[in-house]
Amino acid sequence: MLSRLALVLDSIKIAHSVFALPFALVAMLVAAGGWPAWGVFGPIVLCMVAGRSAAMAFNRWADRRFDAENPRTKGRPTVSGALSPGFLLGFVLASAALFVAGAWLLNPVCGALALPVLAILLGYSFAKRFTSLCHFWLGLSLGLAPLGAHLAVTGDLSPLPGLGAARGLPFEAFPLLLGLAVLCWVSGFDLIYACQDYAVDAADPRLHSMPKRLGIAGALKLSTALHALAMALLIGTGVYAALGLAYYAALAVVAALLIYEHSIVKPDDLSRVNVAFFTLNGAVSLVLLAAVALERGL
Repeated sequence: MLSRLALVLDSIKIAHSVFALPFALVAMLVAAGGWPAWGVFGPIVLCMVAGRSAAMAFNRWADRRFDAENPRTKGRPTVSGALSPGFLLGFVLASAALFVAGAWLLNPVCGALALPVLAILLGYSFAKRFTSLCHFWLGLSLGLAPLGAHLAVTGDLSPLPGLGAARGLPFEAFPLLLGLAVLCWVSGFDLIYACQDYAVDAADPRLHSMPKRLGIAGALKLSTALHALAMALLIGTGVYAALGLAYYAALAVVAALLIYEHSIVKPDDLSRVNVAFFTLNGAVSLVLLAAVALERGL
Protein backbone atom coordinates (compact mmCIF):
# COMPACT_ATOMS: atom_id res chain seq x y z
CA MET A 1 0.00 0.00 0.00
CA LEU A 2 2.69 2.50 1.01
CA SER A 3 4.76 1.76 -2.06
CA ARG A 4 1.77 2.30 -4.34
CA LEU A 5 0.91 5.52 -2.51
CA ALA A 6 4.47 6.75 -3.00
CA LEU A 7 4.18 5.84 -6.68
CA VAL A 8 0.96 7.86 -7.00
CA LEU A 9 2.50 10.89 -5.30
CA ASP A 10 5.49 10.69 -7.63
CA SER A 11 3.25 10.24 -10.68
CA ILE A 12 1.14 13.32 -9.88
CA LYS A 13 4.24 15.36 -8.97
CA ILE A 14 2.96 16.33 -5.54
CA ALA A 15 5.79 18.87 -5.18
CA HIS A 16 4.25 20.88 -8.01
CA SER A 17 1.53 22.06 -5.66
CA VAL A 18 4.00 24.95 -5.48
CA PHE A 19 2.46 26.40 -8.66
CA ALA A 20 -0.87 27.54 -7.21
CA LEU A 21 -0.43 27.28 -3.42
CA PRO A 22 1.74 30.43 -3.10
CA PHE A 23 -0.89 32.51 -4.90
CA ALA A 24 -3.56 31.21 -2.54
CA LEU A 25 -1.36 32.22 0.39
CA VAL A 26 -0.83 35.69 -1.12
CA ALA A 27 -4.62 36.19 -1.25
CA MET A 28 -4.88 34.83 2.29
CA LEU A 29 -2.29 37.31 3.61
CA VAL A 30 -4.02 40.28 1.98
CA ALA A 31 -7.50 39.22 3.09
CA ALA A 32 -6.37 38.61 6.68
CA GLY A 33 -4.02 41.58 6.89
CA GLY A 34 -1.25 39.20 7.90
CA TRP A 35 -0.98 35.56 8.93
CA PRO A 36 -4.37 34.19 10.00
CA ALA A 37 -5.01 31.63 12.73
CA TRP A 38 -3.87 28.05 12.18
CA GLY A 39 -7.53 27.08 11.93
CA VAL A 40 -7.64 28.99 8.66
CA PHE A 41 -4.12 28.49 7.34
CA GLY A 42 -4.13 24.70 7.86
CA PRO A 43 -7.38 23.95 5.99
CA ILE A 44 -6.34 26.27 3.12
CA VAL A 45 -3.15 24.28 2.62
CA LEU A 46 -5.08 21.01 3.00
CA CYS A 47 -7.63 22.06 0.37
CA MET A 48 -4.95 23.22 -2.07
CA VAL A 49 -2.89 20.04 -1.85
CA ALA A 50 -5.88 17.67 -1.72
CA GLY A 51 -7.69 19.41 -4.58
CA ARG A 52 -4.66 19.31 -6.85
CA SER A 53 -3.93 15.69 -5.89
CA ALA A 54 -7.50 14.65 -6.75
CA ALA A 55 -7.33 16.47 -10.09
CA MET A 56 -3.92 15.10 -11.09
CA ALA A 57 -4.71 11.52 -10.11
CA PHE A 58 -8.03 11.72 -11.96
CA ASN A 59 -6.15 13.04 -15.00
CA ARG A 60 -3.80 10.06 -14.90
CA TRP A 61 -6.81 7.73 -14.69
CA ALA A 62 -8.80 9.44 -17.45
CA ASP A 63 -5.83 9.75 -19.83
CA ARG A 64 -4.24 6.35 -19.31
CA ARG A 65 -5.26 5.05 -22.76
CA PHE A 66 -4.07 8.21 -24.50
CA ASP A 67 -0.86 8.12 -22.47
CA ALA A 68 -0.20 4.59 -23.73
CA GLU A 69 -0.09 5.94 -27.30
CA ASN A 70 2.17 8.89 -26.53
CA PRO A 71 5.95 8.26 -26.53
CA ARG A 72 6.39 10.94 -23.85
CA THR A 73 3.95 9.36 -21.39
CA LYS A 74 3.88 5.65 -22.20
CA GLY A 75 6.29 4.91 -19.35
CA ARG A 76 3.96 6.24 -16.65
CA PRO A 77 3.02 3.70 -13.94
CA THR A 78 -0.63 4.28 -14.82
CA VAL A 79 0.15 2.85 -18.26
CA SER A 80 2.57 0.09 -17.28
CA GLY A 81 0.14 -1.39 -14.77
CA ALA A 82 2.23 -0.55 -11.70
CA LEU A 83 -0.78 1.50 -10.58
CA SER A 84 -4.19 -0.04 -11.13
CA PRO A 85 -7.18 2.10 -12.25
CA GLY A 86 -9.00 1.06 -9.08
CA PHE A 87 -6.22 2.25 -6.79
CA LEU A 88 -6.06 5.55 -8.66
CA LEU A 89 -9.80 6.12 -8.29
CA GLY A 90 -9.56 5.28 -4.61
CA PHE A 91 -6.84 7.91 -4.25
CA VAL A 92 -9.01 10.42 -6.13
CA LEU A 93 -11.96 9.78 -3.81
CA ALA A 94 -9.82 10.06 -0.68
CA SER A 95 -8.23 13.31 -1.89
CA ALA A 96 -11.63 14.71 -2.88
CA ALA A 97 -13.02 13.83 0.55
CA LEU A 98 -10.14 15.67 2.23
CA PHE A 99 -10.76 18.68 -0.02
CA VAL A 100 -14.45 18.82 0.88
CA ALA A 101 -13.73 18.28 4.59
CA GLY A 102 -11.14 21.05 4.58
CA ALA A 103 -13.58 23.41 2.86
CA TRP A 104 -16.28 22.76 5.47
CA LEU A 105 -13.73 23.32 8.24
CA LEU A 106 -13.22 26.83 6.89
CA ASN A 107 -16.78 28.14 6.64
CA PRO A 108 -20.18 27.28 5.11
CA VAL A 109 -19.52 29.29 1.94
CA CYS A 110 -16.35 27.33 1.16
CA GLY A 111 -18.13 24.09 2.04
CA ALA A 112 -21.01 24.84 -0.34
CA LEU A 113 -18.58 25.69 -3.16
CA ALA A 114 -16.38 22.61 -2.68
CA LEU A 115 -18.24 20.26 -5.04
CA PRO A 116 -18.64 22.81 -7.88
CA VAL A 117 -14.93 23.59 -7.65
CA LEU A 118 -14.11 19.87 -7.70
CA ALA A 119 -16.22 19.53 -10.86
CA ILE A 120 -14.05 22.19 -12.52
CA LEU A 121 -10.82 20.60 -11.30
CA LEU A 122 -11.76 17.08 -12.42
CA GLY A 123 -13.52 18.23 -15.58
CA TYR A 124 -10.25 19.57 -16.97
CA SER A 125 -9.19 15.99 -17.66
CA PHE A 126 -11.84 15.72 -20.39
CA ALA A 127 -11.45 19.20 -21.89
CA LYS A 128 -8.87 18.15 -24.47
CA ARG A 129 -11.42 15.76 -25.96
CA PHE A 130 -13.66 18.58 -27.18
CA THR A 131 -11.90 21.98 -27.14
CA SER A 132 -8.55 23.49 -28.01
CA LEU A 133 -9.20 25.95 -25.15
CA CYS A 134 -8.30 23.23 -22.64
CA HIS A 135 -5.23 25.24 -21.57
CA PHE A 136 -7.50 28.01 -20.32
CA TRP A 137 -9.54 25.46 -18.37
CA LEU A 138 -6.35 24.53 -16.54
CA GLY A 139 -5.66 28.22 -16.03
CA LEU A 140 -9.11 28.67 -14.52
CA SER A 141 -8.59 25.67 -12.23
CA LEU A 142 -5.48 27.23 -10.69
CA GLY A 143 -6.83 30.76 -11.00
CA LEU A 144 -9.59 29.90 -8.55
CA ALA A 145 -6.98 29.49 -5.80
CA PRO A 146 -6.76 33.18 -4.77
CA LEU A 147 -10.55 33.49 -4.73
CA GLY A 148 -10.89 30.36 -2.63
CA ALA A 149 -8.27 31.54 -0.14
CA HIS A 150 -9.95 34.93 0.14
CA LEU A 151 -13.31 33.31 0.87
CA ALA A 152 -11.61 31.02 3.37
CA VAL A 153 -10.57 34.08 5.38
CA THR A 154 -13.57 36.38 4.91
CA GLY A 155 -16.49 34.12 3.99
CA ASP A 156 -17.67 36.56 1.30
CA LEU A 157 -16.51 39.12 -1.26
CA SER A 158 -17.35 42.21 0.77
CA PRO A 159 -14.86 45.01 0.04
CA LEU A 160 -11.90 45.09 2.38
CA PRO A 161 -11.03 48.23 4.35
CA GLY A 162 -8.34 50.15 2.51
CA LEU A 163 -8.90 48.17 -0.69
CA GLY A 164 -12.33 47.73 -2.24
CA ALA A 165 -14.05 49.81 0.44
CA ALA A 166 -11.64 52.72 -0.08
CA ARG A 167 -12.48 52.71 -3.79
CA GLY A 168 -16.21 52.47 -3.29
CA LEU A 169 -16.45 49.04 -4.87
CA PRO A 170 -19.39 46.77 -4.01
CA PHE A 171 -17.04 43.76 -3.84
CA GLU A 172 -13.38 42.99 -3.18
CA ALA A 173 -11.42 42.97 -6.44
CA PHE A 174 -8.01 41.79 -5.16
CA PRO A 175 -8.57 38.00 -5.41
CA LEU A 176 -10.24 38.47 -8.80
CA LEU A 177 -7.32 40.47 -10.21
CA LEU A 178 -4.81 37.99 -8.81
CA GLY A 179 -6.90 35.05 -10.07
CA LEU A 180 -6.98 36.51 -13.61
CA ALA A 181 -3.20 36.94 -13.48
CA VAL A 182 -2.81 33.29 -12.45
CA LEU A 183 -5.20 32.18 -15.20
CA CYS A 184 -3.09 33.95 -17.85
CA TRP A 185 0.19 32.76 -16.37
CA VAL A 186 -0.86 29.10 -16.11
CA SER A 187 -2.52 29.04 -19.53
CA GLY A 188 0.66 30.52 -20.99
CA PHE A 189 3.04 27.97 -19.54
CA ASP A 190 0.67 25.09 -20.30
CA LEU A 191 0.78 26.14 -23.96
CA ILE A 192 4.56 25.76 -23.86
CA TYR A 193 4.29 22.33 -22.24
CA ALA A 194 1.63 21.19 -24.73
CA CYS A 195 3.94 21.87 -27.67
CA GLN A 196 5.74 18.61 -26.81
CA ASP A 197 2.63 16.69 -27.86
CA TYR A 198 2.01 18.53 -31.11
CA ALA A 199 2.72 15.53 -33.32
CA VAL A 200 0.57 13.19 -31.21
CA ASP A 201 -2.33 15.65 -31.06
CA ALA A 202 -2.14 16.44 -34.77
CA ALA A 203 -2.36 12.75 -35.64
CA ASP A 204 -5.32 12.00 -33.35
CA PRO A 205 -8.75 13.45 -34.28
CA ARG A 206 -9.97 12.76 -30.73
CA LEU A 207 -7.59 15.35 -29.23
CA HIS A 208 -7.59 19.14 -29.40
CA SER A 209 -5.03 21.75 -28.34
CA MET A 210 -3.84 25.21 -29.30
CA PRO A 211 -0.52 23.89 -30.68
CA LYS A 212 -2.57 21.60 -32.95
CA ARG A 213 -4.80 24.51 -33.96
CA LEU A 214 -2.17 27.25 -34.31
CA GLY A 215 1.02 25.29 -34.84
CA ILE A 216 3.94 25.34 -32.41
CA ALA A 217 5.11 28.81 -33.43
CA GLY A 218 1.60 30.23 -33.08
CA ALA A 219 1.11 28.59 -29.68
CA LEU A 220 4.39 30.04 -28.40
CA LYS A 221 3.36 33.52 -29.59
CA LEU A 222 0.05 33.16 -27.76
CA SER A 223 1.94 32.03 -24.66
CA THR A 224 4.12 35.14 -24.84
CA ALA A 225 1.03 37.36 -25.11
CA LEU A 226 -0.60 35.65 -22.14
CA HIS A 227 2.49 36.08 -19.99
CA ALA A 228 2.68 39.76 -20.94
CA LEU A 229 -0.97 40.11 -19.89
CA ALA A 230 -0.23 38.24 -16.65
CA MET A 231 2.56 40.71 -15.87
CA ALA A 232 0.25 43.65 -16.55
CA LEU A 233 -2.36 42.16 -14.21
CA LEU A 234 0.23 41.54 -11.50
CA ILE A 235 1.36 45.16 -11.74
CA GLY A 236 -2.27 46.30 -11.56
CA THR A 237 -2.84 44.02 -8.56
CA GLY A 238 0.13 45.58 -6.78
CA VAL A 239 -1.08 49.11 -7.49
CA TYR A 240 -4.60 48.23 -6.33
CA ALA A 241 -3.36 46.74 -3.06
CA ALA A 242 -0.71 49.44 -2.51
CA LEU A 243 2.00 46.82 -2.27
CA GLY A 244 5.51 48.12 -1.77
CA LEU A 245 9.05 47.91 -3.06
CA ALA A 246 9.54 44.22 -2.22
CA TYR A 247 6.58 43.30 -4.42
CA TYR A 248 7.82 45.26 -7.41
CA ALA A 249 11.32 43.90 -6.97
CA ALA A 250 9.76 40.43 -7.04
CA LEU A 251 7.87 41.37 -10.21
CA ALA A 252 11.16 42.33 -11.84
CA VAL A 253 12.50 38.87 -10.99
CA VAL A 254 9.30 37.27 -12.33
CA ALA A 255 9.59 39.24 -15.58
CA ALA A 256 13.20 38.09 -15.97
CA LEU A 257 12.20 34.47 -15.35
CA LEU A 258 9.41 34.64 -17.93
CA ILE A 259 11.67 36.29 -20.51
CA TYR A 260 14.26 33.58 -19.94
CA GLU A 261 11.56 30.90 -20.14
CA HIS A 262 10.54 32.09 -23.59
CA SER A 263 14.11 32.48 -24.74
CA ILE A 264 14.99 28.81 -24.15
CA VAL A 265 11.96 27.33 -25.95
CA LYS A 266 11.90 27.65 -29.73
CA PRO A 267 9.53 26.20 -32.35
CA ASP A 268 12.38 24.04 -33.64
CA ASP A 269 13.90 23.26 -30.24
CA LEU A 270 11.68 22.01 -27.40
CA SER A 271 14.47 20.23 -25.56
CA ARG A 272 14.30 22.60 -22.57
CA VAL A 273 10.54 22.66 -22.07
CA ASN A 274 10.77 20.88 -18.73
CA VAL A 275 13.16 23.53 -17.39
CA ALA A 276 10.76 26.25 -18.53
CA PHE A 277 7.68 24.47 -17.21
CA PHE A 278 8.77 23.08 -13.85
CA THR A 279 11.79 24.97 -12.54
CA LEU A 280 11.12 28.52 -13.72
CA ASN A 281 7.38 28.59 -13.11
CA GLY A 282 7.80 27.11 -9.65
CA ALA A 283 10.15 29.98 -8.85
CA VAL A 284 7.65 32.59 -10.10
CA SER A 285 5.00 31.84 -7.49
CA LEU A 286 7.49 31.43 -4.63
CA VAL A 287 9.18 34.77 -5.36
CA LEU A 288 5.85 36.60 -5.26
CA LEU A 289 4.78 34.85 -2.05
CA ALA A 290 8.06 35.79 -0.37
CA ALA A 291 7.57 39.44 -1.30
CA VAL A 292 3.98 39.66 -0.07
CA ALA A 293 4.81 37.71 3.09
CA LEU A 294 7.58 40.23 3.76
CA GLU A 295 5.22 43.17 3.32
CA ARG A 296 1.96 41.88 4.77
CA GLY A 297 2.93 38.88 6.86
CA LEU A 298 5.60 40.37 9.12
